[in-house]
Amino acid sequence: MSCSERPYWWDSAPELCVPATPLPSRVDVAIVGGGYTGLSAALALARRGARVAVLERHAIGWGASSRTGGQIITGLTLDADELIARYGLERARVLFAWSLRVIDALDELTVAEQIDCELTRCGHIAAAAAPAHVRLLAREHEQVARHFSYETTLLAPPESRAELGSDAFHGVLVDPGSARLHPAKYVRGLACAALRAGAGLHEQTAVTEARPDASGFQLDTNRGRVHADLVLIATNGYTDDMAPALQHRLVRVGSYLIATAPLPRDVADRILPTRRVAYDSKFLLHYFSLTPDRRLIFGGRATFSAASARAVAVSARRLRRDMGRIFPELAGVPVEHAWGGQVAIARDRMPHVGRLGGMYFAAGYAGHGVAIATALGAAVARMMSGESPDAAVGIMMDAPFRPYPMLGTQAWFLPAVGIWYKARDLVG
Repeated sequence: MSCSERPYWWDSAPELCVPATPLPSRVDVAIVGGGYTGLSAALALARRGARVAVLERHAIGWGASSRTGGQIITGLTLDADELIARYGLERARVLFAWSLRVIDALDELTVAEQIDCELTRCGHIAAAAAPAHVRLLAREHEQVARHFSYETTLLAPPESRAELGSDAFHGVLVDPGSARLHPAKYVRGLACAALRAGAGLHEQTAVTEARPDASGFQLDTNRGRVHADLVLIATNGYTDDMAPALQHRLVRVGSYLIATAPLPRDVADRILPTRRVAYDSKFLLHYFSLTPDRRLIFGGRATFSAASARAVAVSARRLRRDMGRIFPELAGVPVEHAWGGQVAIARDRMPHVGRLGGMYFAAGYAGHGVAIATALGAAVARMMSGESPDAAVGIMMDAPFRPYPMLGTQAWFLPAVGIWYKARDLVG
């Protein structure tokens, strides 16, 4: 059976039919990027009565928002120790509590807007890929309980097999608060909600330049010119030289996934008996979960190349090999889909929100963005409407957001970073 290079999610979600409407000459807010961030902001702004145009270079949700593994993980990219060391205990508590609230808010949004996206509060498994990593998981287990009053469960083999049917790991940390969803169903449902609220969605509309003018901003696109009082850049891992100040503060990294054919029920029950989402503790980590029809979605940073057809093909081979090492009984299972997308990582590995060159932005989710991007899109909408940010968003706004040195348009150092991380994974 041939392997499709279309994301599995695209073929298992209803098509989104965006009305073909003329590009408006003037709006209150122009949003560049039609993913979670941009659509969430558009929904919130349109509800407040703003004239909003979402300008998407491809189809709505084409980028990472419909390519992600669908995992919604508690916390932030930094572990508890790093969060406390960087921000201090009180602000770390604010940020961690916010990371939990945004998952609740996402759940509430899907109910309120009747978005059928298979959202399930399944929890997650962090699996120790080396004996030394057990101590790291134990430390995280202790720190989140002590400082954040958040309970997780640490399991050593053989008890860990009740959660994860693999001999490749040395123990697991189980977190009950995480979730999963069908990303394409979610982003298309969010788009429908924004349309119902009155936002304008404009596909195949590439913004080539945005510059200040006497009344706000002038945006040049392949379909004409738009004037806007305010602009939100919501492109994250697909940020280009249309927004150079933001582009130079983000490294764009390819993340790749494969999806198997549906597994027999007994096999699915052995490898992920509790149906939680999972990831391992490697620097170049793997993440995996089962779909409702029992396909294994298996992803990772298999190569540090930008997402391309060649990178997808190379990554698919590596991911299939790694999947077989973790789950030997899947070594011969057909892989029906392989695809990639781009995530954006700031120097401090934290999300950022604010203004650059007068334009608003939210970015830097580091592959952790389903709930966070949705929340920050709504947060930017509130700021554009004159409201003050909440405490957690205020902390992100105040944090230094430094450019990468000598970044240019390509992260020239990524191959070396990949070799370094692979070496660290080999030594555990």
